[in-house]
Amino acid sequence: MSAVTTSGTRPTVQDASAPPSPPQAAPRRRGGPLAALLALSRPYQWAKNPLAVALALITMPVWDTATVLGIAWSTGLFVLASVAVYVLNDVLDRHRDGLHPVKRHRPLASGRLRVSTALAYLAVVCALFAGGVVLASPARCWPVLVYLGLNLAYSLRLKHIPLIDAFCVALGFVLRTLQGYTAVGVPASGWLLLTVFAVCLLLVFGKRRHELAQGNAAHRPALRGYTVPYLDHLTVMSATLATVGYLLCVRSEMALRDGTATLVLLTVPCAFFAVFRYLQLLVVGQGGADPVRTLSGDRLLVGSGLLWGALTAVCLAALH
Repeated sequence: MSAVTTSGTRPTVQDASAPPSPPQAAPRRRGGPLAALLALSRPYQWAKNPLAVALALITMPVWDTATVLGIAWSTGLFVLASVAVYVLNDVLDRHRDGLHPVKRHRPLASGRLRVSTALAYLAVVCALFAGGVVLASPARCWPVLVYLGLNLAYSLRLKHIPLIDAFCVALGFVLRTLQGYTAVGVPASGWLLLTVFAVCLLLVFGKRRHELAQGNAAHRPALRGYTVPYLDHLTVMSATLATVGYLLCVRSEMALRDGTATLVLLTVPCAFFAVFRYLQLLVVGQGGADPVRTLSGDRLLVGSGLLWGALTAVCLAALH
Protein backbone atom coordinates (compact mmCIF):
# COMPACT_ATOMS: atom_id res chain seq x y z
CA MET A 1 0.00 0.00 0.00
CA SER A 2 1.20 3.53 -0.67
CA ALA A 3 -0.14 6.97 0.07
CA VAL A 4 0.04 9.94 -2.27
CA THR A 5 1.36 13.17 -0.80
CA THR A 6 2.29 16.44 -2.41
CA SER A 7 5.18 18.83 -2.24
CA GLY A 8 4.34 22.07 -3.93
CA THR A 9 2.46 21.09 -7.09
CA ARG A 10 4.16 17.74 -7.81
CA PRO A 11 2.84 14.54 -6.18
CA THR A 12 5.20 12.07 -4.56
CA VAL A 13 4.62 8.56 -3.24
CA GLN A 14 5.21 7.67 0.37
CA ASP A 15 5.34 4.11 1.67
CA ALA A 16 2.34 3.62 3.94
CA SER A 17 4.02 0.64 5.63
CA ALA A 18 6.82 2.80 6.99
CA PRO A 19 6.54 3.67 10.69
CA PRO A 20 4.91 7.04 11.34
CA SER A 21 7.22 9.94 12.05
CA PRO A 22 7.27 11.15 15.63
CA PRO A 23 5.30 14.33 16.25
CA GLN A 24 7.39 17.41 15.69
CA ALA A 25 8.02 19.72 18.57
CA ALA A 26 6.62 23.20 18.44
CA PRO A 27 8.93 25.54 16.54
CA ARG A 28 10.86 28.01 18.62
CA ARG A 29 9.32 31.46 18.65
CA ARG A 30 11.32 34.59 19.35
CA GLY A 31 10.38 38.18 19.95
CA GLY A 32 8.43 37.89 23.19
CA PRO A 33 4.88 39.19 23.69
CA LEU A 34 4.93 41.54 20.68
CA ALA A 35 5.70 38.69 18.30
CA ALA A 36 3.02 36.59 19.99
CA LEU A 37 0.45 39.38 19.57
CA LEU A 38 1.37 39.70 15.92
CA ALA A 39 0.92 35.96 15.44
CA LEU A 40 -2.41 36.20 17.28
CA SER A 41 -3.51 38.84 14.75
CA ARG A 42 -2.75 36.50 11.79
CA PRO A 43 -1.45 39.16 9.38
CA TYR A 44 -1.16 36.63 6.55
CA GLN A 45 -4.98 36.49 6.60
CA TRP A 46 -5.42 40.25 6.14
CA ALA A 47 -5.14 40.04 2.36
CA LYS A 48 -8.67 38.62 2.30
CA ASN A 49 -10.10 41.98 3.37
CA PRO A 50 -8.91 44.25 0.52
CA LEU A 51 -9.61 41.52 -2.02
CA ALA A 52 -13.24 41.19 -0.89
CA VAL A 53 -13.98 44.85 -0.13
CA ALA A 54 -12.47 46.11 -3.40
CA LEU A 55 -14.63 43.80 -5.52
CA ALA A 56 -17.19 46.62 -5.57
CA LEU A 57 -14.86 48.52 -7.91
CA ILE A 58 -15.34 45.92 -10.65
CA THR A 59 -18.93 46.95 -11.39
CA MET A 60 -18.50 50.70 -10.82
CA PRO A 61 -18.65 52.91 -13.92
CA VAL A 62 -16.42 55.69 -12.54
CA TRP A 63 -13.64 55.81 -9.95
CA ASP A 64 -12.53 58.93 -8.11
CA THR A 65 -10.50 59.85 -5.04
CA ALA A 66 -13.50 59.59 -2.71
CA THR A 67 -14.24 56.10 -4.00
CA VAL A 68 -10.69 54.85 -3.42
CA LEU A 69 -10.55 56.42 0.05
CA GLY A 70 -13.89 54.82 0.95
CA ILE A 71 -12.61 51.39 -0.09
CA ALA A 72 -9.36 51.91 1.84
CA TRP A 73 -11.20 53.01 5.00
CA SER A 74 -13.60 50.06 4.79
CA THR A 75 -10.68 47.69 4.34
CA GLY A 76 -9.02 49.07 7.47
CA LEU A 77 -12.23 48.62 9.47
CA PHE A 78 -12.50 45.00 8.37
CA VAL A 79 -8.86 44.36 9.24
CA LEU A 80 -9.53 45.57 12.79
CA ALA A 81 -12.80 43.62 12.98
CA SER A 82 -11.18 40.41 11.74
CA VAL A 83 -8.30 40.79 14.23
CA ALA A 84 -10.83 41.16 17.03
CA VAL A 85 -12.58 38.00 15.83
CA TYR A 86 -9.29 36.05 15.65
CA VAL A 87 -8.33 37.07 19.18
CA LEU A 88 -11.75 36.20 20.60
CA ASN A 89 -11.78 32.83 18.85
CA ASP A 90 -8.31 31.96 20.10
CA VAL A 91 -9.24 32.91 23.66
CA LEU A 92 -12.37 30.74 23.59
CA ASP A 93 -10.78 27.83 21.71
CA ARG A 94 -7.34 27.72 23.33
CA HIS A 95 -7.96 24.34 24.99
CA ARG A 96 -9.55 22.79 21.91
CA ASP A 97 -6.76 24.16 19.68
CA GLY A 98 -4.32 22.22 21.81
CA LEU A 99 -5.72 19.02 20.27
CA HIS A 100 -4.85 20.11 16.72
CA PRO A 101 -1.39 19.30 15.30
CA VAL A 102 -0.95 22.82 13.88
CA LYS A 103 -3.20 25.05 15.95
CA ARG A 104 -1.56 23.85 19.18
CA HIS A 105 1.37 26.11 18.28
CA ARG A 106 -0.79 29.26 18.40
CA PRO A 107 0.24 31.77 21.10
CA LEU A 108 -2.62 31.06 23.51
CA ALA A 109 -2.90 27.32 22.92
CA SER A 110 0.85 26.88 23.43
CA GLY A 111 0.94 29.11 26.51
CA ARG A 112 3.35 31.66 24.99
CA LEU A 113 0.82 34.44 25.63
CA ARG A 114 -1.33 35.04 28.68
CA VAL A 115 -5.09 35.26 28.31
CA SER A 116 -5.11 38.58 30.20
CA THR A 117 -2.65 40.06 27.68
CA ALA A 118 -4.78 38.86 24.77
CA LEU A 119 -7.92 40.39 26.32
CA ALA A 120 -6.15 43.73 26.86
CA TYR A 121 -5.03 43.66 23.22
CA LEU A 122 -8.61 42.86 22.17
CA ALA A 123 -9.84 45.93 24.08
CA VAL A 124 -7.34 48.16 22.25
CA VAL A 125 -8.36 46.76 18.86
CA CYS A 126 -12.06 47.27 19.65
CA ALA A 127 -11.39 50.87 20.72
CA LEU A 128 -9.60 51.60 17.43
CA PHE A 129 -12.43 49.98 15.51
CA ALA A 130 -15.07 52.01 17.35
CA GLY A 131 -13.19 55.22 16.57
CA GLY A 132 -13.02 54.29 12.89
CA VAL A 133 -16.75 53.58 12.75
CA VAL A 134 -17.60 56.92 14.40
CA LEU A 135 -15.40 58.84 11.96
CA ALA A 136 -16.87 57.06 8.95
CA SER A 137 -20.51 57.25 10.20
CA PRO A 138 -22.20 54.11 11.59
CA ALA A 139 -24.84 54.25 8.83
CA ARG A 140 -22.12 53.57 6.24
CA CYS A 141 -20.55 50.80 8.31
CA TRP A 142 -23.55 48.53 8.91
CA PRO A 143 -22.02 45.51 7.06
CA VAL A 144 -18.94 45.43 9.27
CA LEU A 145 -21.11 45.86 12.38
CA VAL A 146 -23.29 42.94 11.25
CA TYR A 147 -20.07 40.99 10.62
CA LEU A 148 -18.99 41.51 14.22
CA GLY A 149 -22.40 40.44 15.54
CA LEU A 150 -22.41 37.37 13.30
CA ASN A 151 -18.93 36.36 14.43
CA LEU A 152 -19.77 36.86 18.08
CA ALA A 153 -22.64 34.38 17.63
CA TYR A 154 -20.31 32.15 15.60
CA SER A 155 -17.64 32.12 18.31
CA LEU A 156 -20.10 31.39 21.10
CA ARG A 157 -22.34 28.80 19.44
CA LEU A 158 -22.82 28.71 15.66
CA LYS A 159 -19.40 27.29 14.80
CA HIS A 160 -20.39 24.04 16.50
CA ILE A 161 -23.44 23.49 14.24
CA PRO A 162 -22.72 21.61 10.98
CA LEU A 163 -23.47 23.59 7.79
CA ILE A 164 -24.32 26.70 9.82
CA ASP A 165 -20.60 27.04 10.58
CA ALA A 166 -19.71 27.12 6.87
CA PHE A 167 -22.51 29.51 5.96
CA CYS A 168 -21.43 31.95 8.68
CA VAL A 169 -17.88 32.09 7.34
CA ALA A 170 -19.09 32.58 3.76
CA LEU A 171 -21.54 35.31 4.82
CA GLY A 172 -18.62 37.13 6.41
CA PHE A 173 -17.08 37.60 2.96
CA VAL A 174 -20.38 38.67 1.46
CA LEU A 175 -20.54 41.35 4.16
CA ARG A 176 -17.02 42.47 3.23
CA THR A 177 -18.12 42.96 -0.36
CA LEU A 178 -21.30 44.73 0.75
CA GLN A 179 -19.17 47.08 2.85
CA GLY A 180 -17.30 48.06 -0.29
CA TYR A 181 -20.55 48.88 -2.10
CA THR A 182 -21.88 50.76 0.91
CA ALA A 183 -18.69 52.82 1.21
CA VAL A 184 -18.89 54.02 -2.38
CA GLY A 185 -22.68 54.42 -2.40
CA VAL A 186 -23.65 52.20 -5.32
CA PRO A 187 -26.12 49.27 -5.48
CA ALA A 188 -24.58 45.86 -4.97
CA SER A 189 -24.38 43.32 -7.77
CA GLY A 190 -26.48 40.29 -6.84
CA TRP A 191 -24.53 37.97 -9.13
CA LEU A 192 -21.20 39.10 -7.70
CA LEU A 193 -22.43 38.51 -4.15
CA LEU A 194 -23.62 35.03 -5.15
CA THR A 195 -20.21 34.29 -6.67
CA VAL A 196 -18.39 35.45 -3.53
CA PHE A 197 -20.70 33.35 -1.36
CA ALA A 198 -20.22 30.22 -3.48
CA VAL A 199 -16.44 30.58 -3.69
CA CYS A 200 -16.21 30.96 0.08
CA LEU A 201 -18.40 27.91 0.64
CA LEU A 202 -16.08 25.97 -1.67
CA LEU A 203 -13.04 27.00 0.39
CA VAL A 204 -14.71 26.30 3.74
CA PHE A 205 -16.02 22.89 2.69
CA GLY A 206 -12.58 22.12 1.25
CA LYS A 207 -10.99 22.92 4.59
CA ARG A 208 -13.52 20.74 6.43
CA ARG A 209 -12.83 17.92 3.98
CA HIS A 210 -9.10 18.11 4.59
CA GLU A 211 -9.58 18.05 8.36
CA LEU A 212 -11.75 14.94 8.16
CA ALA A 213 -9.46 13.19 5.68
CA GLN A 214 -6.45 13.83 7.93
CA GLY A 215 -8.27 12.65 11.06
CA ASN A 216 -8.09 16.05 12.78
CA ALA A 217 -11.73 16.17 13.89
CA ALA A 218 -11.31 16.34 17.67
CA HIS A 219 -10.78 20.11 17.74
CA ARG A 220 -13.94 20.99 15.75
CA PRO A 221 -17.27 19.61 17.06
CA ALA A 222 -19.11 20.64 13.87
CA LEU A 223 -17.21 17.97 11.93
CA ARG A 224 -19.51 15.33 13.43
CA GLY A 225 -22.10 16.43 10.87
CA TYR A 226 -19.86 15.83 7.86
CA THR A 227 -18.28 12.93 6.03
CA VAL A 228 -15.70 13.06 3.25
CA PRO A 229 -18.15 11.81 0.55
CA TYR A 230 -20.76 14.34 1.70
CA LEU A 231 -18.20 17.14 1.54
CA ASP A 232 -17.19 15.99 -1.93
CA HIS A 233 -20.78 16.64 -3.05
CA LEU A 234 -20.85 20.02 -1.32
CA THR A 235 -17.59 21.17 -2.90
CA VAL A 236 -18.78 20.21 -6.38
CA MET A 237 -22.07 22.03 -5.86
CA SER A 238 -20.26 25.12 -4.55
CA ALA A 239 -17.81 25.07 -7.47
CA THR A 240 -20.71 24.86 -9.93
CA LEU A 241 -22.50 27.80 -8.32
CA ALA A 242 -19.28 29.82 -8.29
CA THR A 243 -18.53 29.31 -11.98
CA VAL A 244 -22.11 29.92 -13.13
CA GLY A 245 -22.45 32.94 -10.84
CA TYR A 246 -19.25 34.49 -12.17
CA LEU A 247 -20.30 33.93 -15.77
CA LEU A 248 -23.64 35.63 -15.16
CA CYS A 249 -21.92 38.44 -13.26
CA VAL A 250 -19.56 39.38 -16.07
CA ARG A 251 -22.31 38.97 -18.65
CA SER A 252 -24.94 41.09 -16.89
CA GLU A 253 -22.91 43.61 -14.88
CA MET A 254 -19.91 44.34 -17.10
CA ALA A 255 -20.19 42.89 -20.58
CA LEU A 256 -23.34 44.71 -21.64
CA ARG A 257 -21.78 48.12 -21.08
CA ASP A 258 -20.24 49.77 -24.13
CA GLY A 259 -20.37 46.56 -26.17
CA THR A 260 -17.34 44.91 -24.56
CA ALA A 261 -18.87 41.46 -24.05
CA THR A 262 -16.09 39.58 -25.85
CA LEU A 263 -13.36 41.41 -23.95
CA VAL A 264 -14.89 40.75 -20.54
CA LEU A 265 -15.57 37.09 -21.29
CA LEU A 266 -11.82 36.58 -21.73
CA THR A 267 -11.57 36.59 -17.92
CA VAL A 268 -13.90 33.59 -17.61
CA PRO A 269 -11.35 30.85 -18.51
CA CYS A 270 -8.97 32.17 -15.83
CA ALA A 271 -11.70 32.04 -13.18
CA PHE A 272 -12.82 28.57 -14.24
CA PHE A 273 -9.23 27.27 -14.26
CA ALA A 274 -8.68 28.57 -10.71
CA VAL A 275 -11.74 26.68 -9.45
CA PHE A 276 -10.72 23.45 -11.22
CA ARG A 277 -7.13 23.75 -9.99
CA TYR A 278 -8.29 24.22 -6.40
CA LEU A 279 -10.42 21.08 -6.67
CA GLN A 280 -7.39 19.22 -8.00
CA LEU A 281 -5.26 20.34 -5.06
CA LEU A 282 -8.06 19.42 -2.67
CA VAL A 283 -8.97 15.96 -3.98
CA VAL A 284 -5.84 14.73 -5.76
CA GLY A 285 -3.22 16.56 -3.73
CA GLN A 286 -4.99 16.21 -0.36
CA GLY A 287 -4.50 19.96 0.31
CA GLY A 288 -6.83 22.68 1.52
CA ALA A 289 -5.86 22.79 5.21
CA ASP A 290 -5.45 26.57 5.04
CA PRO A 291 -7.24 28.20 2.08
CA VAL A 292 -5.00 31.30 2.13
CA ARG A 293 -1.79 29.27 2.00
CA THR A 294 -3.29 26.88 -0.54
CA LEU A 295 -4.25 29.71 -2.89
CA SER A 296 -1.04 31.69 -2.46
CA GLY A 297 1.34 28.73 -2.39
CA ASP A 298 0.46 27.14 -5.73
CA ARG A 299 2.17 28.61 -8.79
CA LEU A 300 -0.64 27.72 -11.18
CA LEU A 301 -3.26 29.34 -8.97
CA VAL A 302 -1.15 32.45 -8.48
CA GLY A 303 -0.48 32.63 -12.22
CA SER A 304 -4.15 32.32 -13.12
CA GLY A 305 -4.99 34.97 -10.52
CA LEU A 306 -2.43 37.39 -11.93
CA LEU A 307 -3.65 36.78 -15.47
CA TRP A 308 -7.26 37.31 -14.36
CA GLY A 309 -6.24 40.55 -12.64
CA ALA A 310 -4.44 41.82 -15.73
CA LEU A 311 -7.36 40.98 -18.04
CA THR A 312 -9.84 42.54 -15.61
CA ALA A 313 -7.75 45.73 -15.48
CA VAL A 314 -7.78 45.92 -19.28
CA CYS A 315 -11.55 45.35 -19.32
CA LEU A 316 -12.16 48.03 -16.69
CA ALA A 317 -10.01 50.49 -18.61
CA ALA A 318 -12.05 49.81 -21.75
CA LEU A 319 -15.35 50.06 -19.87
CA HIS A 320 -14.37 53.39 -18.34
